[in-house]
Amino acid sequence: MNPNKKRLRRSMMFLNAQKPGLVKDPYIYKPDSIMLDLEDAVAENQKDVARFSLYHALKEIDYRGCERVVRINGLDTPYWKEDIRCAVAGGCDAIRIPKTETPEEVRIVEAEILQAEKDFNIPEGRTLIIAAIESARGVMKALDVCEATDRLFGIALSGGDYTKDLQTRITGTGVELMGARQSMIIAARAAKVQCFDTVFTNLDDMEAFRKEVETIHLMGFDGKSIVNPRQIPVVHEIFTPTQKDIIFAEKVVKEIDEKKELGIGVFTVDGKMIDIAFYDGAKRTIDLAKASGVYKGDL
Repeated sequence: MNPNKKRLRRSMMFLNAQKPGLVKDPYIYKPDSIMLDLEDAVAENQKDVARFSLYHALKEIDYRGCERVVRINGLDTPYWKEDIRCAVAGGCDAIRIPKTETPEEVRIVEAEILQAEKDFNIPEGRTLIIAAIESARGVMKALDVCEATDRLFGIALSGGDYTKDLQTRITGTGVELMGARQSMIIAARAAKVQCFDTVFTNLDDMEAFRKEVETIHLMGFDGKSIVNPRQIPVVHEIFTPTQKDIIFAEKVVKEIDEKKELGIGVFTVDGKMIDIAFYDGAKRTIDLAKASGVYKGDL
């Protein structure tokens, strides 16, 4: 398995691949991933220009550990194959498939990626896949999409197109996205891949943005797509374990390890009843703290 499949992805920032001013140094804001967009952000008559810009950005810019994902054009367009070849040749880390509704679409993209890896001497399997879910049918097929290939590291909700398909709109309450969010996170967890929430576009309402990020964090999402660097600190704060969380997780792991040897199955930590079912969650908290660079312990 590609070791980057499970990497930390709290924030995934969209950038127009055509605009050098946007793609030259986004790493200074320290997003976990950047999404270099060849699809909606680029006009029909500018696709070739955007690919040229993308290729040279991937080849020449040191993104300093920031994951580089490329959103290709849809499979119903004449652009997607050349998008993949350009992105893979440039050395991108992953391809984002828009408007995914079936596992077959994922496998079609995978085959094109594999051919590009061979053609450009890229190690086979290096280029990962993320599938964007943007329709009611996509939500209903989410588990099948998640299990389409080992290259797929996650799925992401695209709320704008999804709500249009649902014949409603983004309200800011989250009600219209509730079903899709719940279905997608369940599918992702069943398939053991990651799940990412949709963008929040009202940059003037950071309080509402924080509440939305807190909600999707509680739901179990791995991270959120974002459109502006101002959103990164909020997302990272909420998706990074606090020292209180870390200390409690350490206690749980140590206590379970010790009590297991003594044949004790249920006990208390800081007044809370704990059993073996808490072990994996505590380990995940510690692993996330390590990946986020805030862990100071010795487990």
